[in-house]
Amino acid sequence: MASSAPHPTSSTSEASKPAEGVHDVVPESAAPKAKGPPEGKDGKKKEKKDKKGGGGSGGPLELSPPPEYFAERIKIYEEYKAKYEKFVSEQERRPITVTLPDGKEVSGTAWETSPMDVARGISQTFADKVIIAKVNNQELWDLNRPLEASCSLSLLDFDSPENNYEARQVFWHSSAHVMGEACERSFEGCCLGYGPPLEEGGFFYDMALGGQRTIGSEDYKGIEEVCRIAVKEKQAFERLELPKEVLLEMFKYNKYKQHYINDKVLDGTSSTVYKCGPLIDLCLGPHVPHTGRIKSLAITKNSSSYFLGDAKNDTFQRVYGISFPDSKQMTEYKKYLEEAAKRDHRRIGKDQELWMFSDLSPGSAFFLPMGMRIYNTLIQFIKEEYWKRGFTEVQSPNLFNKKLWERSGHWQHYSEDIFRLKVDEEEWAAKPMNCPGHCVMFESRERSYRELPIRMAEFGILHRNEASGALSGLSRVRRFVQDDAHIFCTVDQVESEMEAALDFLEAVYKPFGFTYKVGLSTRNPKKWMGDLKVWESAENDLKKVLEKRFPGQWHINEEDAAFYGPKLDFQLTDALRRQWQCGTIQLDFNLPERFDLKYRGPDAAAGSADGSDLHRPVMIHRAILGSLERFLSIITESYGGRWPFWLSPRQVIVIPVAAALKDYAIQVAQKFKDAGMFAEADLSDNTLNKKIRNGQTSQWNFIMVVGNEEASAGAVNIRNRDDEVQGREEIIKVDLAVEKLKKLKESRAAVSKLD
Repeated sequence: MASSAPHPTSSTSEASKPAEGVHDVVPESAAPKAKGPPEGKDGKKKEKKDKKGGGGSGGPLELSPPPEYFAERIKIYEEYKAKYEKFVSEQERRPITVTLPDGKEVSGTAWETSPMDVARGISQTFADKVIIAKVNNQELWDLNRPLEASCSLSLLDFDSPENNYEARQVFWHSSAHVMGEACERSFEGCCLGYGPPLEEGGFFYDMALGGQRTIGSEDYKGIEEVCRIAVKEKQAFERLELPKEVLLEMFKYNKYKQHYINDKVLDGTSSTVYKCGPLIDLCLGPHVPHTGRIKSLAITKNSSSYFLGDAKNDTFQRVYGISFPDSKQMTEYKKYLEEAAKRDHRRIGKDQELWMFSDLSPGSAFFLPMGMRIYNTLIQFIKEEYWKRGFTEVQSPNLFNKKLWERSGHWQHYSEDIFRLKVDEEEWAAKPMNCPGHCVMFESRERSYRELPIRMAEFGILHRNEASGALSGLSRVRRFVQDDAHIFCTVDQVESEMEAALDFLEAVYKPFGFTYKVGLSTRNPKKWMGDLKVWESAENDLKKVLEKRFPGQWHINEEDAAFYGPKLDFQLTDALRRQWQCGTIQLDFNLPERFDLKYRGPDAAAGSADGSDLHRPVMIHRAILGSLERFLSIITESYGGRWPFWLSPRQVIVIPVAAALKDYAIQVAQKFKDAGMFAEADLSDNTLNKKIRNGQTSQWNFIMVVGNEEASAGAVNIRNRDDEVQGREEIIKVDLAVEKLKKLKESRAAVSKLD
């Protein structure tokens, strides 16, 4: 049902992509962090503020007079809108049939009937809730935009689950425009840059302001007030397609929009703008019918960023917001934020003495004894799976000569994120990923097809030069470890290895109670290497595996692949229903080519002298937890610091009721230690009640109180943190308690229940 007119090719308000990396498993946390200058504790750039220009607590709410470019943009817009309306009036008004999801057919007229007309035909109440239309189950369509031919039509509201609640992305995208309008109306010299919706909820807009002005929390109220004015006006979102040369004229005041136009819109083609009130923004859309749909909007935070994410470019102010179709949802969201704050892994890490951070090594965690217990348990879990699944652990150096990274292609595509140093007058680098080192291992001797698949796994220490403004606890770090593996196999083995990798992933995520979604990341036309036919073949292979394993339940992440091959990304959903990208499986035909990796095939027995028996292996990159640091941040917040027994750093605390029973308490704790559990005896001078309260607040899974009766019977009085009836006690023999807890640990159960 696509229009016969040329459609735009890009947008400066489209959804953002995560930072690229070989495994791309140290991505953004719940909201993307801006690559920008260091921030203060309140999230504001440490600069003196210039209060001129409205929007601040000390200035007028709006600029007076408004910016000159408002009138200039509107003049161009109105001229071409008249031309478009004339074009529409000349189109043939032929009958069309609109088919709804339930099979019902609605009659309409081409170039007159809109999705909103169809919605009103169902009911006005329904029409008031609908956010966006979907044509032929493929193209999102503005509700007020006339349909051009017969089609199938879906009408989506804020709660429609289709394609991962894509209507919400439209809603938040529209809200970003409203916030952009408010900033243009409020701040002198405001030049909007990039303003996408965020998949996990909300939106942001990057902008440059005049006079080196910055935005802080004192500006939020003013921005929100101007947003409310725009909402109250019920400004229509109007779509208009304009030639490239007209776009350049319309946005001549804004060098950032000029860049987007020149970079994204080919000469001789066109792209779209959307108008709401005085704002006209370069954008593909679509949008809600009018601003009045946005009943509740709040500014949530601000930060600094760089134009195009490059520190060499201008500094932007980034403003984040959230919005909903009604105020009740905003209230629920604020409750969610309160719960998320309680679960912040940085807060829990400090309270439970798990890890710490220091300005002496930004972006690198100091793991304290209790934190190392969890860290090592995760590694041991993966190692056990390696043993079952035929993986062999290896270890490669932390430092490599620049020549390795040039050979792999990372120097050309990834050098800005690599830590470099001089050694013997040559340039070296700390490794940001393990794969090139594993290629060096593979090529170290002649290989035979009988050895394949070779599955190399490494818990290697990696370093990536993340911008200081992007660092965030364990979620975004510079030093980390991955549960990293690379599989070298034949082409015929790819499908079975991919299936095995998916089995592996399922086995690892299950104990944590995670559900997940799978996305196929395809080639980025501007950032790739190798043979196009090989890429297409690899992408098709992955599609076959996905459709076999997750029929109809996977999606495509357009142009989001690593530079050397397509990949599968796995998004986990935690206890707060937030989504996190962790695991990745990547198919790679390019690194084996660059390293000239070969193995001798079954035809080697013929003694081929011309090398015709040599074949190129396929390389599969695979990580499940991804960065252990980041995975720890995710499970800390998902559990809220209430660790399941198998993963807990505080499993058993033994409390004597009197000083005379300290020796027995020590003996009991030692029995649990000997059985491989983290157990301690509380030998402090606190009262019994105080010791029990301390055990509860410190999240010990089992509190075992021992008195004279228990000591005489070789028993313990057990309190289970996860018991439905809190304070319930159970007296059992120590040896039996040890056996029960050993079984519980081995089961990796989410809830601690004794048989």
